[in-house]
Amino acid sequence: MLKPSVKVALALLLTLSLLALAIGPVSGAPSRAATGIHKIRHVVVIFQENRSFDSYFGTYPGADGIPMQHGVPTVCVPDPRTHACVKPYPDHADRQRGGPHNNVNSIADTNGGKMNGFIAQAERARGRCRNLTNPACMAAGTTDVMGYHTGSDIPNYWAYAHDFVLQDHMFESVHSWSFPSHLYLVSAWSADCSKVNDPMSCTSAVDPRNRTARDPTPFAWTDLTYLLNAHHVSWRWYLDHGAKGRFGGKKTFSKPGVPPIWNVLPGFTDVRQDHQMANIQAQRAFFAAARAGTLPAVSWVLPDNVDSEHPPALVSTGQSYVTRIINAVMRSPDWNSTAIFLAWDDWGGFYDHVVPPTVDALGYGIRVPALVISPYAGKD
Repeated sequence: MLKPSVKVALALLLTLSLLALAIGPVSGAPSRAATGIHKIRHVVVIFQENRSFDSYFGTYPGADGIPMQHGVPTVCVPDPRTHACVKPYPDHADRQRGGPHNNVNSIADTNGGKMNGFIAQAERARGRCRNLTNPACMAAGTTDVMGYHTGSDIPNYWAYAHDFVLQDHMFESVHSWSFPSHLYLVSAWSADCSKVNDPMSCTSAVDPRNRTARDPTPFAWTDLTYLLNAHHVSWRWYLDHGAKGRFGGKKTFSKPGVPPIWNVLPGFTDVRQDHQMANIQAQRAFFAAARAGTLPAVSWVLPDNVDSEHPPALVSTGQSYVTRIINAVMRSPDWNSTAIFLAWDDWGGFYDHVVPPTVDALGYGIRVPALVISPYAGKD
């Protein structure tokens, strides 16, 4: 079910939801007197990778999708190589290449509101380097950033959109790649800090310094878990096959574990200072908690490369992974008090026709798919 469009970023939406959990009681099932958002005692956040709204839901009925007349797109993007203007087209392939998706690429793709830089950016990056998950890189081969999936390609996602709530004006919090987007997910900010443990030394950054073995906690500002911990709200950060030590190139893409650029929470100083590192767990603990009806109040669930839908990962594999998570929650004793937020972290270089609103120097970024799945979502 499509709800009225709202220009909002995921960081803001989650902050409001988590604040509501922190303000209300957190133990046990909701009381009979619970109303509105206080019926929700469990928030589950699933954060997938690198898809624009139009690439997944551009032809979903009733959505703010690809502009069309008589079933033919009325928009196109110039191809500087062929000098043609390429319309969006159905791409039923299970594997895509996508395009570069760093800050400079977002600015070029948007092109002052013309939304016509996608092909030029993809062709410029094609085959440039071996690390296929580097936001500046792209695999060699035909550019596919104008392709879009239909309901037959991603039937589970379209079924969730039909049965629950599809958000068609969800914009990436920051006009950049996965790493700053994940920082926004847990802290509503992306920044660099010049002094260890000094949040007053932090300044906004669209592509900040990541954590390393020598600098494991470079994020000195406060993340959302500080608030949750202060109000005794339980939380967990679940990692698909645990944590991966490094984010390598093509040879390491299929190795299990969540790479550091997505696994940002251990890099926040407050998580260690509050002795909350034990809340960062492998995903098998999530499935066990769902079965037992002991889900924490807040769960973040992060995929590894193969399950992420990040090109060149298979779309079908990512959809199956997400479906397993959602099924586990729906079968859980906690389902009647749960809201699932499913979103994709950035546009991955894929075409989208909606101009992102400007709120500050960091964002918003290009539109991404987002769904709210809950017993209370989709009900009028």
